[in-house]
Amino acid sequence: MNTEVIIMLAIGIVAFLYASVGHGGASGYLAVLAIFGTQPELMKSSALVLNLFVSMSSFLQFYRSGHFSWPKFWPFALASVPMAFVGAGIPLSAGLYKQLLGVCLILAIGRILWRPKTTEDPTTPIPLLGGLAVGAVIGLLSGMLGIGGGIILSPVLLLMNWAKLKETAAISALFIFVNSVSGLSKLLTKGYVPDQQTLYWLAFAFVGGLLGGYAGARRFNVPTLRYALALGLFIATLKLLFT
Repeated sequence: MNTEVIIMLAIGIVAFLYASVGHGGASGYLAVLAIFGTQPELMKSSALVLNLFVSMSSFLQFYRSGHFSWPKFWPFALASVPMAFVGAGIPLSAGLYKQLLGVCLILAIGRILWRPKTTEDPTTPIPLLGGLAVGAVIGLLSGMLGIGGGIILSPVLLLMNWAKLKETAAISALFIFVNSVSGLSKLLTKGYVPDQQTLYWLAFAFVGGLLGGYAGARRFNVPTLRYALALGLFIATLKLLFT
């Protein structure tokens, strides 16, 4: 089995697992590409393209199951979308990009392994200024690194008790989509055009995202695969931070 096939299969699995918790999977795709030594420029643009389709397919599954809340979504998106556009235009050295991405992968590992208990307790109202501030910071970072930001937003929503578990998944999925559109639009203004390799990766990510969104909205995740994904992210983190 050649390297390209392994990458495509890995991307499909990553898309499935991330979509099952309402994420686009950018941190996972970036981890896969980092392990195989992909250049940062291609990593960033490819992750945003893959995010678009996986996050939207995941969002639609959670939305159809009645888990989305517009009032809890818009304060974050209002500030994050323009900041993601700005962030995508900020040049980063290869070294700094890898370091920042490594930190985000550590957060991703924690989110994957953390399984918050579902509760029927009422959620806490989201303060407008707090929502805007959180959205702005995550949007800027997501644009700079080529992630959608859901891997950062979802723990905030849960820790602050601003949304329930599946509400969080639905909000994060659309949040990732709009940030990815914003970041990618900035790259397009700079002349970016997806290549054939990225389109192959997209096909596997799209199928994995559809299946993962269905599993997450109506069923549950397979723990063994979650641990395997966490291990993969850990290996990628070591590669990014120490090589």
